[in-house]
Amino acid sequence: MSNKFDFVSATDKPALLAFSSPEWLDAAKAALTELGYKVHTAATHSDFLIRFSQVRYQVVILEELFAANNIGENLTLQALQGMPMSQRRNATVILFGESFQTFTPMQAFQQSVHAVINSSELFLLKQLIEKAVADNNIFLHSYQEAQVRAHAAAEKGD
Repeated sequence: MSNKFDFVSATDKPALLAFSSPEWLDAAKAALTELGYKVHTAATHSDFLIRFSQVRYQVVILEELFAANNIGENLTLQALQGMPMSQRRNATVILFGESFQTFTPMQAFQQSVHAVINSSELFLLKQLIEKAVADNNIFLHSYQEAQVRAHAAAEKGD
Protein backbone atom coordinates (compact mmCIF):
# COMPACT_ATOMS: atom_id res chain seq x y z
CA MET A 1 0.00 0.00 0.00
CA SER A 2 1.17 3.48 -0.75
CA ASN A 3 0.09 5.01 2.56
CA LYS A 4 0.80 3.68 6.03
CA PHE A 5 -2.37 2.06 7.32
CA ASP A 6 -4.00 3.78 10.29
CA PHE A 7 -5.78 1.61 12.79
CA VAL A 8 -9.41 2.41 13.49
CA SER A 9 -10.82 2.29 17.01
CA ALA A 10 -14.42 1.56 17.96
CA THR A 11 -15.09 5.27 18.50
CA ASP A 12 -13.64 6.45 15.17
CA LYS A 13 -15.78 7.46 12.22
CA PRO A 14 -13.72 6.15 9.28
CA ALA A 15 -13.93 7.65 5.80
CA LEU A 16 -12.18 6.59 2.60
CA LEU A 17 -11.23 8.91 -0.26
CA ALA A 18 -10.23 7.96 -3.81
CA PHE A 19 -9.22 11.04 -5.81
CA SER A 20 -6.78 11.73 -8.61
CA SER A 21 -7.06 15.52 -8.28
CA PRO A 22 -4.91 16.78 -5.36
CA GLU A 23 -7.06 19.93 -4.98
CA TRP A 24 -10.27 17.91 -4.65
CA LEU A 25 -8.58 15.39 -2.35
CA ASP A 26 -7.41 18.17 -0.01
CA ALA A 27 -10.88 19.76 0.06
CA ALA A 28 -12.60 16.44 0.77
CA LYS A 29 -10.06 15.53 3.45
CA ALA A 30 -10.53 18.93 5.14
CA ALA A 31 -14.34 18.67 5.04
CA LEU A 32 -14.37 15.14 6.50
CA THR A 33 -11.82 16.00 9.17
CA GLU A 34 -13.92 18.99 10.19
CA LEU A 35 -16.93 16.66 10.46
CA GLY A 36 -14.97 14.39 12.83
CA TYR A 37 -14.06 11.55 10.45
CA LYS A 38 -10.78 9.67 10.48
CA VAL A 39 -9.75 9.91 6.83
CA HIS A 40 -7.89 7.29 4.82
CA THR A 41 -6.88 7.84 1.21
CA ALA A 42 -6.42 5.30 -1.56
CA ALA A 43 -3.79 5.88 -4.21
CA THR A 44 -4.75 3.07 -6.59
CA HIS A 45 -7.69 0.81 -7.36
CA SER A 46 -6.12 -2.13 -5.52
CA ASP A 47 -5.26 0.10 -2.55
CA PHE A 48 -8.93 1.15 -2.38
CA LEU A 49 -10.21 -2.43 -2.51
CA ILE A 50 -7.78 -3.61 0.17
CA ARG A 51 -8.71 -0.75 2.49
CA PHE A 52 -12.46 -1.13 1.82
CA SER A 53 -12.32 -4.84 2.61
CA GLN A 54 -10.51 -4.29 5.91
CA VAL A 55 -12.41 -1.37 7.46
CA ARG A 56 -16.11 -0.69 7.83
CA TYR A 57 -16.08 2.84 6.37
CA GLN A 58 -18.98 5.16 7.15
CA VAL A 59 -18.30 7.49 4.21
CA VAL A 60 -16.64 6.78 0.88
CA ILE A 61 -16.04 9.57 -1.61
CA LEU A 62 -14.85 8.55 -5.04
CA GLU A 63 -13.81 10.80 -7.92
CA GLU A 64 -15.46 9.79 -11.18
CA LEU A 65 -12.05 9.81 -12.94
CA PHE A 66 -10.08 8.17 -10.12
CA ALA A 67 -7.02 6.64 -11.84
CA ALA A 68 -8.94 6.67 -15.14
CA ASN A 69 -9.34 8.70 -18.33
CA ASN A 70 -13.13 8.30 -18.35
CA ILE A 71 -15.77 7.00 -15.97
CA GLY A 72 -15.92 3.67 -17.82
CA GLU A 73 -12.25 3.02 -16.92
CA ASN A 74 -12.78 3.67 -13.19
CA LEU A 75 -12.15 0.16 -11.85
CA THR A 76 -12.90 1.21 -8.29
CA LEU A 77 -16.37 2.42 -9.24
CA GLN A 78 -16.97 -0.77 -11.22
CA ALA A 79 -15.91 -2.87 -8.22
CA LEU A 80 -18.25 -0.93 -5.89
CA GLN A 81 -21.12 -1.27 -8.36
CA GLY A 82 -20.61 -5.02 -8.52
CA MET A 83 -20.39 -5.59 -4.76
CA PRO A 84 -23.33 -7.16 -2.97
CA MET A 85 -25.13 -4.73 -0.68
CA SER A 86 -24.00 -6.69 2.37
CA GLN A 87 -20.42 -5.55 1.66
CA ARG A 88 -21.21 -1.87 1.22
CA ARG A 89 -24.35 -1.31 3.27
CA ASN A 90 -22.59 0.54 6.08
CA ALA A 91 -20.94 3.16 3.87
CA THR A 92 -22.53 6.24 2.36
CA VAL A 93 -20.95 6.25 -1.11
CA ILE A 94 -20.61 9.62 -2.83
CA LEU A 95 -19.43 10.04 -6.43
CA PHE A 96 -17.74 13.35 -7.16
CA GLY A 97 -17.01 14.84 -10.58
CA GLU A 98 -17.74 17.26 -13.36
CA SER A 99 -20.42 15.29 -15.22
CA PHE A 100 -23.06 15.20 -12.49
CA GLN A 101 -25.75 17.53 -11.25
CA THR A 102 -25.49 17.58 -7.45
CA PHE A 103 -28.00 15.35 -5.63
CA THR A 104 -29.74 14.11 -8.77
CA PRO A 105 -31.30 10.83 -7.61
CA MET A 106 -31.38 9.21 -11.07
CA GLN A 107 -27.70 9.89 -11.69
CA ALA A 108 -26.86 8.42 -8.28
CA PHE A 109 -29.04 5.39 -9.02
CA GLN A 110 -27.41 4.90 -12.45
CA GLN A 111 -23.98 4.84 -10.81
CA SER A 112 -25.10 2.65 -7.84
CA VAL A 113 -24.07 5.27 -5.27
CA HIS A 114 -25.98 7.20 -2.63
CA ALA A 115 -25.27 10.68 -3.96
CA VAL A 116 -23.51 12.51 -6.77
CA ILE A 117 -21.84 15.88 -6.30
CA ASN A 118 -20.66 18.23 -9.04
CA SER A 119 -17.13 19.53 -8.60
CA SER A 120 -18.35 23.12 -9.06
CA GLU A 121 -19.89 22.79 -5.58
CA LEU A 122 -16.56 22.02 -3.92
CA PHE A 123 -17.00 25.03 -1.62
CA LEU A 124 -20.14 23.37 -0.15
CA LEU A 125 -18.60 19.93 0.24
CA LYS A 126 -18.88 19.74 4.04
CA GLN A 127 -22.61 20.52 3.98
CA LEU A 128 -23.21 18.19 1.03
CA ILE A 129 -21.47 15.30 2.81
CA GLU A 130 -23.58 15.93 5.92
CA LYS A 131 -26.76 15.89 3.81
CA ALA A 132 -25.80 12.70 1.95
CA VAL A 133 -25.03 10.88 5.23
CA ALA A 134 -28.23 12.13 6.88
CA ASP A 135 -30.35 11.12 3.86
CA ASN A 136 -28.80 7.65 3.83
CA ASN A 137 -29.33 7.23 7.58
CA ILE A 138 -32.99 8.20 7.24
CA PHE A 139 -33.41 5.78 4.35
CA LEU A 140 -31.82 2.89 6.28
CA HIS A 141 -33.38 3.66 9.68
CA SER A 142 -36.28 1.17 9.40
CA TYR A 143 -33.97 -1.58 8.14
CA GLN A 144 -31.47 -1.00 10.95
CA GLU A 145 -34.25 -0.94 13.55
CA ALA A 146 -35.64 -4.26 12.25
CA GLN A 147 -32.13 -5.73 12.32
CA VAL A 148 -31.70 -4.77 15.98
CA ARG A 149 -35.08 -6.31 16.89
CA ALA A 150 -34.30 -9.53 14.99
CA HIS A 151 -30.92 -9.80 16.71
CA ALA A 152 -32.52 -9.24 20.15
CA ALA A 153 -35.18 -11.87 19.40
CA ALA A 154 -32.52 -14.35 18.29
CA GLU A 155 -30.60 -13.83 21.53
CA LYS A 156 -33.75 -14.50 23.57
CA GLY A 157 -34.43 -17.65 21.56
CA ASP A 158 -37.78 -16.46 20.15
